[in-house]
Amino acid sequence: MDNEHIIEVTDLTVGYGANIILENIKFFVKKGEIFAILGGSGSGKSTIIKNLTGLNKPINGTIIIDGVDTVNIEEEELVKLRRNYGVLYQSGALFSSLTLEENITLPLLEYSDYPKDIIYSIAKVKLNMVDLSGYEKYMPYELSGGMKKRAALARAMALDPKILFLDEPSAGLDPINSAKLDDLILKLNCITGITIVVVTHELESIFTVADRVIIVDKKTKSILDEGSPAQLRGDSKNEWVRNFLNRKYLRT
Repeated sequence: MDNEHIIEVTDLTVGYGANIILENIKFFVKKGEIFAILGGSGSGKSTIIKNLTGLNKPINGTIIIDGVDTVNIEEEELVKLRRNYGVLYQSGALFSSLTLEENITLPLLEYSDYPKDIIYSIAKVKLNMVDLSGYEKYMPYELSGGMKKRAALARAMALDPKILFLDEPSAGLDPINSAKLDDLILKLNCITGITIVVVTHELESIFTVADRVIIVDKKTKSILDEGSPAQLRGDSKNEWVRNFLNRKYLRT
């Protein structure tokens, strides 16, 4: 494995049963970068995330994360490895019956040996990181959509993961809150140096946060191109990619 790469994917085929979504794809993620997976609905963006995080097993191929072959390890080892991941789900997935503080302390109570007073101090720090200081005792239903996403991001950062996976983080947000979340993602990456893998169909977010992007395609079941968003928008050899990134047309 290249020392600069924290994720290396080779000859990966993913899908559900006989339904192949993407076939024989290959890509890598550098340590500390913000890497985006872009594509239309049903193109396999979220399926890639599920395979990277070990929720799904690929049909074929290799996934190396931080030097570990995650496809062929035992489930017990995979569970340990997942503690190095933070995941923000599209819905946020906060526990509605718990306060924000309780939501964030949950993984710390489960997977760390810190004393409770330290755990609750960590929760305050994480909420402060996402501009929610003072909201420790609030319930999820008392928050706006943007605040819920930020709270879920704080929980994803609770165990100081090496990699943060974001699945459609801007989904359901208005443009203002979407922009605030983009700024927060950039701030977390800058302050902590964490590697971030983000799945999205929001072009504005891609050009704001992503160092590199791959564009996956439902029709060809492949990666159409990869590179920096600006480079692909102007210089991609794939005409559809250039038009897609310039919002000229979308192929059905």
